[in-house]
Amino acid sequence: MDRNPPPRGGTPTPAPSAASSQSSPRLPNVRAWIVTDGKAGDENQCIGIAETLGLDYEIRRVPSRGPFGWTAPWGPIDPRQGPGRARGALAGPFPDLLIASGRRSVPYLRAVRRATQGRTFTAFLKDPRTGHDSADFIWVPDYDDLRGPNVFTTLTAPHLVTAARLAAAQARPDPRLAALDGPRIAVLIGGDSRHLSYRQADMKRLLTDLRKLADGGRRLMVTVSRRTPPALRDALRVLVGETGGFFWDGTGENPYVSLLALAEAVVVTSDSANMVSEAVSTGVPVLLFDLPRTYIRHRRMFAGLAMAGALKPFIGHLEPLSYKPIDATPVIAQALAGAYAAHRDRLASG
Repeated sequence: MDRNPPPRGGTPTPAPSAASSQSSPRLPNVRAWIVTDGKAGDENQCIGIAETLGLDYEIRRVPSRGPFGWTAPWGPIDPRQGPGRARGALAGPFPDLLIASGRRSVPYLRAVRRATQGRTFTAFLKDPRTGHDSADFIWVPDYDDLRGPNVFTTLTAPHLVTAARLAAAQARPDPRLAALDGPRIAVLIGGDSRHLSYRQADMKRLLTDLRKLADGGRRLMVTVSRRTPPALRDALRVLVGETGGFFWDGTGENPYVSLLALAEAVVVTSDSANMVSEAVSTGVPVLLFDLPRTYIRHRRMFAGLAMAGALKPFIGHLEPLSYKPIDATPVIAQALAGAYAAHRDRLASG
């Protein structure tokens, strides 16, 4: 399931399980940049790794629009953002470590490698689409095809829902959620994407199945995405109002981690592998609302989680599931830290 990349030319060694709760090495004195185009999913994965390693990091965002974005990942960077500029994504002294994600960040990672002659260690999360040698370390989910001596894979993705954050939310629960007077179910709703769109039949089925839970005395704690169809968003708000749950409307503090920390089960839609990765880090039953045309590679991940006993389809009732929390973030951080240490040793030895 996971593969640990050895130093180039080495022999692969067994990797720890993605379900492991081991702590990863910390790199508190290492200066780092996180380079993305600002897409929340990409940026949060990078931050999750950086925080796990205790890095001193800055977020550097590259332009998400314009001709230089259109030609990424193969094209050049916007020269106004390049090294030597007083301002821009690559301004200032280069970091010891750069973590990037998203195709628009690939040219900027390449520019840093070239400018530092390889002294800055580069890590890329997900497939850069330019080959396994595009960075010193690359993480991809198991369901991606990219492989190489520096490529590390796990079943689930890195994220910000750490065990420490969940424990803190349990100890100091969001008062809006603590006030609910019944067993709580977290409901994580995605939305339309380039792979799929929510049909009227899908929305009706989801609402019907959620009402079954609510009518059984459960309190729904619902959070939606910016991609959620307005009709579904409005219908969920009404359902929650009628059944005494909680609907986050975007006001006040984001209760996302508290939703997961207080839930006896999680219902999540199949359009987001990231949300599923976060849900299974809790150790509570995860119920997947399946949408037609779900990305086939994501289905491979869901099948692996089902085999691990963490996930079952959502059909309007709860399922008893028992498994250890599955969190790839510290496992990926462990592998990255090992690769970084080997890189520093090579530089020191000349």
